[in-house]
Amino acid sequence: MENSDKEFNFWQDHSTTYLEMALSAERRERVESPDGYGKRSGDCGDTIEFFLTIRGDILKHVAFDIDGCMNTSACANTVAIMAEGKPIEEAWEISDTDIIDHLETLPMHEHHCAELAIGAFYLALANYREMKKSPWKKPYEKIK
Repeated sequence: MENSDKEFNFWQDHSTTYLEMALSAERRERVESPDGYGKRSGDCGDTIEFFLTIRGDILKHVAFDIDGCMNTSACANTVAIMAEGKPIEEAWEISDTDIIDHLETLPMHEHHCAELAIGAFYLALANYREMKKSPWKKPYEKIK
């Protein structure tokens, strides 16, 4: 049997990093009154929400909640670990390619999950920037 005909084995054919990111629930939580919030839904039906806790322009905690597949979870977790502890300006440099490279075995047809995750994260960063400019808005912002 040729390599291309081999049946995919989830546990053996994914990288350890992918499996850790896909199965970890450590950062999966909803944060009340985050410093930055972003939500994005993909054409696939998955939704990711990011909740940022920021102190002195450093991302102290990055949490997320998803309604989606294991690939989306892996991508959201990857963004969170890549961003946490970084200055805001460095966090803007994280890309979907960084996520895909980190996971090593994200299937090509699931790369949209990395795009979805980074898009929701950028929305959270942009929301933080807006709240910093107009802090009076924060008490009125509703997270759905």
